[in-house]
Amino acid sequence: MFGNYLIGLREGLEASLVVCILIAYLVKTGRKDALKPIWAGIGVAVGVSLAFGAGLEFGSQELTFEAQELLGGSLSIVAVVLVTWMVFWMRRTARHLRAELHGKLDAALRMGTGALVATAFLAVGREGLETALFVWASVRAASENGEGGSYGPLAGVLLGLLTAVLLGWLFYRGALKINLAKFFTWTGGMLVVVAAGVLAYGVHDLQEARFLGGLADKAFDVSATIPPDSWYGTLLKGVFNFQPDPTVLQVTVWALYLIPTLALFLAPIGSGPSVREKKQKATDDKAGAAASAETSA
Repeated sequence: MFGNYLIGLREGLEASLVVCILIAYLVKTGRKDALKPIWAGIGVAVGVSLAFGAGLEFGSQELTFEAQELLGGSLSIVAVVLVTWMVFWMRRTARHLRAELHGKLDAALRMGTGALVATAFLAVGREGLETALFVWASVRAASENGEGGSYGPLAGVLLGLLTAVLLGWLFYRGALKINLAKFFTWTGGMLVVVAAGVLAYGVHDLQEARFLGGLADKAFDVSATIPPDSWYGTLLKGVFNFQPDPTVLQVTVWALYLIPTLALFLAPIGSGPSVREKKQKATDDKAGAAASAETSA
């Protein structure tokens, strides 16, 4: 449940911050007349995201078992790719998110109502579609692992989204000051761990669909030591999507994703010289070499 709460919180807060920044900018610049198109775009984005999630859930029920596992495994991998890209993008742009959105909103204000609706829809819709896909994959994995049916994971997601809405409102009212760069770094790192579990379970789905082999090759089986229905087994499943009897391929993919991705994500930004600094140093070196040659002559 914690892993799904984290997904709802992390993804929901991104969308909440986007909404707060857009609305606050319009209010402060005296353009309250543009609020209706913004809210219309946000409403359409939420509706499309819910419809996408519902389509995934109910559409997959009409498929055969193998087709369900193939679809689930494939979409789990797609979800992990999207979320991985998102956490790296947000870590890099969190400091400049406000300025970026203000620029897009200024351009939309000059173009008219349709552009305002489209700006809000694209800003919130991207987050909504990513959230729907990743939540569906995570809830599906948790449910098939026996974590309280689908109610436990969904409750975690909803609590996370509600917390995100509350934090967004406090942020808008000025009652909450947070370091967005640090917040998204820490929650992004935890989300990478959750994504590794979703990826491993996606591989397991593909194995059950007979798309990948090795289903009978177990890396280990600690079901007797960590019973899936115990409190600590449930905790491990909720946080890490832990499976007590994973296949060799699952463990291999999990490690190959988690270790390098987490290392890259937690590496200090700008720890080495920038491209501009490198170019400037090369120019200085050439100038110095030319001066030395003239002096020698």
